Amino acid sequence: MGLLEGKKGLVFGVANEWSIAWHVARRAADEGAAVGFPHLPGEKMERRVRRTVESIGDAWLYPCDVSNDAELDKLFAAAGEKFGALDFVVHSIAFANRDDLQPGAFVKTSREGFRLALDVSAYSLVAIANRARELIPAGGSIIAMTYLGGERVVPGYNVMGVAKAALDCSMRYLASDLGEKGVRVNCISAGPLRTLSSSAVGGIDDMLGAFAAKAPLKRKIDADEVGKTAVYLLSDLSSGVTGETIYVDAGFHTLGA
Repeated sequence: MGLLEGKKGLVFGVANEWSIAWHVARRAADEGAAVGFPHLPGEKMERRVRRTVESIGDAWLYPCDVSNDAELDKLFAAAGEKFGALDFVVHSIAFANRDDLQPGAFVKTSREGFRLALDVSAYSLVAIANRARELIPAGGSIIAMTYLGGERVVPGYNVMGVAKAALDCSMRYLASDLGEKGVRVNCISAGPLRTLSSSAVGGIDDMLGAFAAKAPLKRKIDADEVGKTAVYLLSDLSSGVTGETIYVDAGFHTLGA
């Protein structure tokens, strides 16, 4: 039996085969989980996601704009009909305007750009958890993907770093709120990876090179390493862990100057 045999959950954020969310979902499915995939509305996005997840088999897809409360309500109503209960939810969603993700641009962040980044990248976790708690029994798990840019200045990360800081703090408050019900909430802080989202960050190539040179393990991480850590947090192996951020970054976060 796999570590997630018989468990059912939703993975938000699969866009293509390079998505961290996809590596998490694939690992969860390999361990026996049944996985549903909420995705951005639109036929083009549905085709892209369906093509990415086809190796899982009869995957359940459902369109949802996480910034729209009515669409979130419909998604979780449909998930309840499809799965009954949910054992886990994975939040791997982030968005900001490309112009706000260039070196030296944070001071020029517009009010609307700030609102957009915080809404999609951070508040969406709160909105999702609020609805998921009705379907997740004791022993369930919610995890979100964060990054060191929410704790330290990373050139070019800018407003997304502020959004990740809000995500991190939201995770801890959610862990407190949902702990009484026996639901765990944690974050994974992954090292930089080449994904559709990271391609919008100015200087990403320099960031990847510096990371590999300076990290204690002297290498980049692999997205599958994030997937394996996610399986631990989604499984009963982490039954006593909540309100935590686990770093999968080859030790980079431990360094000073």
